[in-house]
Amino acid sequence: MVDWIVSDGLTGYEDALAEMEARAAAIAAGTAPEAVWLLEHPPLYTAGTSARPADLTDPHRFPVFKARRGGQYTYHGPGQRVIYVMLDLNRRGRDIRVFVQRLEAWVIATLDRFNVTGEIRDGRVGVWVARPEKPPLPDGTPREDKIAAIGIRLRKWVSFHGISINVEPDLGHFDGIVPCGITGHGITSLVDLGLPVTMADLDMALKATFAEAFGDSPEASAATRPRAG
Repeated sequence: MVDWIVSDGLTGYEDALAEMEARAAAIAAGTAPEAVWLLEHPPLYTAGTSARPADLTDPHRFPVFKARRGGQYTYHGPGQRVIYVMLDLNRRGRDIRVFVQRLEAWVIATLDRFNVTGEIRDGRVGVWVARPEKPPLPDGTPREDKIAAIGIRLRKWVSFHGISINVEPDLGHFDGIVPCGITGHGITSLVDLGLPVTMADLDMALKATFAEAFGDSPEASAATRPRAG
């Protein structure tokens, strides 16, 4: 059984982190079911365990939080769906690489519901979209934009943190960091690609494709929470 939780409004990052950690501990203890939590944050930057100080180019623009997840700097804010994934790898196979591949496959299958082709690139974390209509990079490399970020943490083989997918965030807010330490390529969103997708549309696609990646039914339970913080 997997709980699907949707929070309305904007959820403060520290509140979300505390709730995630508590839920992950309860899952590890066997006192709570796994959960997928869908929410939005107010504008902020998070620093993963590999974040380089030089990649925070505008440190005073938004609050900055140490995320204690893998990866480097990323942005969260309104119009971006954050998907916190609290799943028990003790019963899903203790293989981090396979788990990340399943997260990537989940994002790609979700984007496919909107006829968007998401792709994975060696050495570049996240999910990318080809932009042949844009000029190539100076070295001739075709332009690609990032549409989804992935960063997880495991404790007692229970995951937390997870995925963010850009629906309609302010793409200018990414300018205060070097997203995931990658220069040259850009950031895009479903609306930036010309698709009139809402957050509710994306949530439906995420639930519909979850079983494709993880072999579970999303019908276990669904709850809506009020804004937290």
